[in-house]
Amino acid sequence: MTPPRQPAKRKQSTLDAPVSPPPLRRKVQSTTTQTAVASFFTPASQKPPEKVVWQERAPNDDTPNTLLVGKYEPANDPVSTPNEHESGRKKLAAFDFDSTLIETASGKKFASDSQDWKWWHPSVPGKLRKMHLEDGYRIVVVSNQGGVSLKPNTKAPKTQTSKVASFKEKVSAVFNQLDIPMSIYAATEKDIFRKPRTGMWAEVLDDYDIQPDLEQCIFVGDAGGRHAEGRKPKDFSCSDRNFAENIGIKFQTPEEFFLSEAPRPFTRIFEPSDYLPESAAEAIAPFVKKNDIDIVIFCGSPGAGKSTFYWKFLKPLGYARVNQDILKTRAKCFKVAGDYLSEQKSVVVDNTNADIEVRSKWIELAAKYSVPIRCVLFTAAAQICEHNDAVRALNNTMNPEERQILPGIAFSSFKGRYKPPKVSEGFQDIIEIPFKFEGTEAERAIWLRHWI
Repeated sequence: MTPPRQPAKRKQSTLDAPVSPPPLRRKVQSTTTQTAVASFFTPASQKPPEKVVWQERAPNDDTPNTLLVGKYEPANDPVSTPNEHESGRKKLAAFDFDSTLIETASGKKFASDSQDWKWWHPSVPGKLRKMHLEDGYRIVVVSNQGGVSLKPNTKAPKTQTSKVASFKEKVSAVFNQLDIPMSIYAATEKDIFRKPRTGMWAEVLDDYDIQPDLEQCIFVGDAGGRHAEGRKPKDFSCSDRNFAENIGIKFQTPEEFFLSEAPRPFTRIFEPSDYLPESAAEAIAPFVKKNDIDIVIFCGSPGAGKSTFYWKFLKPLGYARVNQDILKTRAKCFKVAGDYLSEQKSVVVDNTNADIEVRSKWIELAAKYSVPIRCVLFTAAAQICEHNDAVRALNNTMNPEERQILPGIAFSSFKGRYKPPKVSEGFQDIIEIPFKFEGTEAERAIWLRHWI
């Protein structure tokens, strides 16, 4: 059998389906699964038609594909009349996939194969069909799938079914049983597509070319931040609830939506609005220059606001900046800082400077050039730092240096090395800076969403 031709990267889809990405952005994948290949010699009358069309998409034209999109169209949709299409469906019902629509049949946390699934509750398929056939909803599935990778695995045996293929087979089985028009959006990496970030929702709206009635839309998911209750464990996160809040639509858990159970108490472990200044008096105080020439070293986690503080307060005072993310090595930082001091320029060391050993090297450099050294300590907690890092990396307007999102180890590494600075180390003084958000109204609206 001639293998299916793979389209070029981001080739425009030629389907007449609602999912119709623009050119130079997405590509359509082959719909041929390993199951289809294995059943090649099965008589056509005994084989179900392959109804799910798959695509891979990237956050932008310069990054790999990380979003997997599958679109299902039944052979006959009794409500897809011309009048219905003209008026459009303004109501969207979005669902998480695992532990919301389905769960493992084996009882394991993760499915062992593509057949290891059953409905989360027997009422699920009937409820979804009613929503589409009688209540006028578009049905979409929006799911984080960190265990699925779109990167080619060259080391895996050719006969081994990949996780992507297994996931597609499971989705196809679920959608074939429902047999209503619906799509699935699966985020495979920790980028703009991953919930609670709203990248997948933006794709949904773009694909269906609609402005939904948000008051009638709903998102159902199991990650609601619920407390443990009786034999029911606490939720592993609050990402689904936060996703719905970011969009501005109603949220319910599967128990509330399918079983009409009363809501359980929940807690968000992090709320961005807690870090807004309540008044002008709470805003970050400006930096006061004390010396003609000196070194100022920053100490704080990635994402604590160090670079923003430099651009706002120290650059206007004539301080030159040394940053290891830009210069790449610590040795280069020391050399460049020494060059600036030789030119009678004050220097800001915009690095994390977490431990005493690193800070002592800067104190030695200050002594070599006979200048005072001061320390600015940024006290933001880990979660606000991770939030800030995500906002910066995923929003071009707030990322002037085009930084990439940091891995979790960057924050845990800082925590493991951190020793609070003390004046006795050799500093002229230590200034503590708690984090409070400052920015335009547009930046504030972006920053107040849930990003982690």
